Amino acid sequence: MSFTFLLLSLCQEPQEDRLSRQEAELKALREELALSIAAERKAREQQVAQLVLMLEESRQAQPAAGAKQRLHWGGYGEMHLNAPEGEGGAQFDIHRFVLYLGYEFSDSIQLHSEIELEHGFVENDNGELSIEQLYTDFRLAPATHLLAGRVLAPLGIVNLRHEPTSFNGVERPSVETVVLPSTWYVDGLGISSEFTPALRYQAFLTSSLDGTGFSALNGIRGGRQKERPSANELAISGRLDFFPLDSLEAGASAQSWRVGISGFYGGLDNGDQGVDPGVDAELSILSLDTEYSIDRLDLRAVGAFEHIAGASDLSTATGESISSQITGWYVEAAWHWLPEVWKTGEHGWSDAIAFVRYDDIDTQRDVPSGLAANPQGDRNEWTLGLGLYPLPNLVLKADYQWRDDESDKQPHDQFNLGIGWSF
Repeated sequence: MSFTFLLLSLCQEPQEDRLSRQEAELKALREELALSIAAERKAREQQVAQLVLMLEESRQAQPAAGAKQRLHWGGYGEMHLNAPEGEGGAQFDIHRFVLYLGYEFSDSIQLHSEIELEHGFVENDNGELSIEQLYTDFRLAPATHLLAGRVLAPLGIVNLRHEPTSFNGVERPSVETVVLPSTWYVDGLGISSEFTPALRYQAFLTSSLDGTGFSALNGIRGGRQKERPSANELAISGRLDFFPLDSLEAGASAQSWRVGISGFYGGLDNGDQGVDPGVDAELSILSLDTEYSIDRLDLRAVGAFEHIAGASDLSTATGESISSQITGWYVEAAWHWLPEVWKTGEHGWSDAIAFVRYDDIDTQRDVPSGLAANPQGDRNEWTLGLGLYPLPNLVLKADYQWRDDESDKQPHDQFNLGIGWSF
């Protein structure tokens, strides 16, 4: 049969047969497509089922993982060598080791704590083991927190930031050891918030001090209540922090500046476990502090004035000349001298600081009539030192202190070495 005859035969295919054939082909295509869609749907359903199973297994394991993530820990510590001039007196000191534990009950309720061991040993009056902080933080708004428990008194600079990597010198500044005695904690309620991002505040209603712990040379330091503080006479305290440069646009200034004012007022008839000494006295404190940094230069200053109403009563109770006025102030300048070209590789976070500080303290400024002031209470101190930071949370320290007072028996100058860390 020729090709021409075959072509003519096909062209002459009846229309009904052609339509039937096309419908059969269309039906076959539909069935093939349906089978393909069903197979694809089944594969997708299997994938979804597998993902649901994996998600369920993850949810079942989530509580344990979540608990670990909500638990936070850290700490800080420092070890010293203190070597006064003259014969004897040099000592090694594991000055403090502090463990931090925190727990997030929820995104807005957290627990914070610090447990401190001082001098590496506790027996009788040697060393100390104490709960330095233990409070629950309720976040009421993004910048507003209600604090309940044992908190730090909001005075000065070092009492609130006392990790050894955050201050210069092996020992804490003398003003913030005697006049504003860090670490000073109180028990009660408080709020931390802000009026604006550049103006922040703290306010507390807490336990106060035991006036019978005051002394002629150490001022109010011995009055800190550490075990079960009496609630006989409570205290109010607070601070304002102003950041004048925070209103500048980002990148407009390489400076930082903070100015703080803080205060405290409380009765002093308080004793451990509610056994109060029966003294009639009150303490008022006003303190100013500031920190300023520009480029490699850091400047700090703190000043504090304390008035003790009832100093005569306390002098009788303690057998010492307790002054009705105590003053202290210091200024400090520090220079970050490590060249930038040295900060490469594993030393990229390294730093080196040289500093000088002058402290002036008078714990015998105005003793009650009829009592003699102890001239050793009016003293000053120059400290010159270095701090080397291999990492931001590890510091090696060395300094020398020149000391003077108004007595005939001059205090010893002292050389100090130290290592401090935080984690």
